[in-house]
Amino acid sequence: MTEKQNPKLGILAYGSLIDDPGYEIFEVIKSRIECETPFNVEFARKSKTRSDAPTLIPVDNGGSKVNAVILVLKDEIDIENATTILWRRECHKVGSKEVYVPKNKPNENQIDIKIWLNHMNVEKVLYTSIGCNIDQPITGEILADLAIQSILSKAGRDERDGVRYLLAAKLNEITTVLSEEYENQILSKTETKSLEEAIEQLDRKRMFYPLE
Repeated sequence: MTEKQNPKLGILAYGSLIDDPGYEIFEVIKSRIECETPFNVEFARKSKTRSDAPTLIPVDNGGSKVNAVILVLKDEIDIENATTILWRRECHKVGSKEVYVPKNKPNENQIDIKIWLNHMNVEKVLYTSIGCNIDQPITGEILADLAIQSILSKAGRDERDGVRYLLAAKLNEITTVLSEEYENQILSKTETKSLEEAIEQLDRKRMFYPLE
């Protein structure tokens, strides 16, 4: 009887990558393993493509380990190809011919693809690392202000805003140190009882008073 081998390669998803990996990654997923991040994560980065909505990134200070999914890749996918398609997805360059080139000292706006060894019995797990760019102590209120501003901007029209991002994280049972305060601040500022209700209200407001 042949001994079952551990998966060789996977991608760690702990944010929007769970529900929206992009077609390049989607086509090479073999299976999924529910897990917890091996490092702490927090809403600690403003995303330019989301009208400065807060997004989840690995952090050295604060944060917490959160629920995640390892996207186990098909056996024929090598690490160079996997690294490139993950990088292209994170850079919004899916389908391009660009190839990931690692930087010796990436700055806070450069995406770095890192490897975690032997997580959940997967030999090599790739994950995205990028720096924090919120230049003040991060609180739930600051995150709420950024999220509300984003939904009233272009990201809201594209349904890529911070309130929807937070709701998606909540539905995937991803909870950080600041998640509860962040959500409560949004509900307080919008005088609503749920994120779904806040989204509906802010979408209506954007139609009449768009920020962009």
